[in-house]
Amino acid sequence: MLNTALRAARPVALRATRRANSTAFRALSTTATRRSGPPPPQLFGPGGKPGEIPTDEQQATGLERFQLLGEMEGYDAFDLQPLDSSRVGTLQDPIKVYSLDTERIIGCTGSPADSHELHWMNLRQHKNRRCPECGSVYKLDYHGPEHHDAHHH
Repeated sequence: MLNTALRAARPVALRATRRANSTAFRALSTTATRRSGPPPPQLFGPGGKPGEIPTDEQQATGLERFQLLGEMEGYDAFDLQPLDSSRVGTLQDPIKVYSLDTERIIGCTGSPADSHELHWMNLRQHKNRRCPECGSVYKLDYHGPEHHDAHHH
């Protein structure tokens, strides 16, 4: 929020410094941005009360809080179910891996399951990966923001 306020104030400050003979500055005020619709989920807990030990729900923040809130509503926030190992993925019909990020680490144990040692692979949005042992092909099924990978490092 501070960066937004500074970004909004920069043009005014630059104009004011260009006026060398002007000694008065205009007052500047900023307001928070308004959004329509429900607010985003709060990922910071309220914290514990003084003199009490806080519970997980009170002190959890970030991804841990996201996972806790999901579990309280009966929703699995992180899909930790194993991938489909009933078939071998092909280039024409790869095994799709759901992801909210442009890359994900996956492990292949072969088809049928546990037919070879576990092989870990980095799966990226625009490139399918093939298991070096069984040849199964995996494709990232990306469901995140549209321009998420623009500044991904």
